[in-house]
Amino acid sequence: MKQAIQFFLSAVVLAVAAGCASTNGSPAVTAGSDEHSVNFPDMGKAWLKDGTFVDVEQLRRIGPGMSKNQVRELISYPHFSEGLFGPREWNYIFNFRTGKGHEFITCQYMVHFDKDMKSQDFHWKGADCEAMLKPPAPVAMAPAPAPVMPKRITLSADALFAFDRSAANDMLPKGRAELDELARALHRQGVEVQGLQITGHADRLGSQAYNQELALRRASTVRDYLKASGLRVPMQVGSSGAREPVTMNCRGTVRTPELITCLQPDRRVVVDITGQTPPR
Repeated sequence: MKQAIQFFLSAVVLAVAAGCASTNGSPAVTAGSDEHSVNFPDMGKAWLKDGTFVDVEQLRRIGPGMSKNQVRELISYPHFSEGLFGPREWNYIFNFRTGKGHEFITCQYMVHFDKDMKSQDFHWKGADCEAMLKPPAPVAMAPAPAPVMPKRITLSADALFAFDRSAANDMLPKGRAELDELARALHRQGVEVQGLQITGHADRLGSQAYNQELALRRASTVRDYLKASGLRVPMQVGSSGAREPVTMNCRGTVRTPELITCLQPDRRVVVDITGQTPPR
């Protein structure tokens, strides 16, 4: 605070005594002329010899056409006893952190004013100094990897087909939507998918031969649908008939609505995906 008061008093005296003359070694600038030389003063002659750690965001806001008061509000008073009113240039000493621990660089900065005392141009001493004002380059974000699909997907046959049906014409809207989403997900996986094993399953109602054939037809319809979507990976189909039920407590042998509903989980199509890294 004492240094700032001393600077202000000396600036007033210099402004009265020196008029429009510059004390930093630059030639006097005549009224009506905007030509000037750039001569940075000796840093040893600064009243704030160590400079200051300037707010870089404030410094970036400095531009042509600003009054001295506007410049001062952003980056404070000049660091040399040049006077406040008459001089056509203000000189500063700024410190910038390099990002390497406590390391910093020191730079000299000059604001030159035109005949109307509006900021006109700006100069740095030091090749690396002006670069400190550049915003940091955006960090390139690596594209997010496609989510890894489960290695096995189970589709409800009752959602895919009308009951006891297996052809493409028997496919229900919900089943088509599920297969469309599966096809899109497999397309996103790209080369990570090397092949599909599509296996149909049936419930225990009906004969063994019938269930074997029904489950195979359903698996084949799913394969053909995925191929028609443009998926180009090897696909194998198979049938487990009713040999691998997942229900445990469905009693009875008569085909009642209650038993059909209970056995619903057994009626399914399983898609095993090969060539993927399993999810962690």
